[in-house]
Amino acid sequence: MSTNNLQDSQLEHSMEIEIPSNIKINRDGNLIKVTGKLGTVTKDFTKIPLFIELSDTKIVIKPYGSRKKNYALVNTVKSILTNMIKGVENGFTYKLKIAFAHFPITIKVKDKQVFVENYFGERAPRISKIMGDLTKVTVSGDDVIVQGPNLEHVSQTASNIESSTKVKDKDHRVFLDGVYIYSKNE
Repeated sequence: MSTNNLQDSQLEHSMEIEIPSNIKINRDGNLIKVTGKLGTVTKDFTKIPLFIELSDTKIVIKPYGSRKKNYALVNTVKSILTNMIKGVENGFTYKLKIAFAHFPITIKVKDKQVFVENYFGERAPRISKIMGDLTKVTVSGDDVIVQGPNLEHVSQTASNIESSTKVKDKDHRVFLDGVYIYSKNE
């Protein structure tokens, strides 16, 4: 390895994220809260070994070391913080499609749970959990729409609904009934 490559790998890699004027970011230790028009998204960065500096107009993320793993963490935290800012500004939407061949599937939302009824004619509903307080699930026709400011909660809720209708003890190539994610608006 040449000395030029060694010097390049030891350079400090830091990332900057510009904070929009309509977004407020608060820091309490390693807990970061991003507040915007759609609500507040909170993330705990305690277990991620990075320096996160906060000013009025930007966030600076610096790694502890100069290894590839440290630089990868910088990019990961940058994408997490960028998604938090996007979420409180515009929100995230996942759309799922209800598909059935014989038994009509009905979906009902009660409190923080989604009930998938009449799946393959089953009498007991399949229940999936809605993650987060700000995540909304609506049913319109054959579509189930999951919306919210937190990408982790929206995607996990959509995945919970999709996996609750997983085909068991049948050939999944033939029995295609279920609720499937078909659109991710991020």
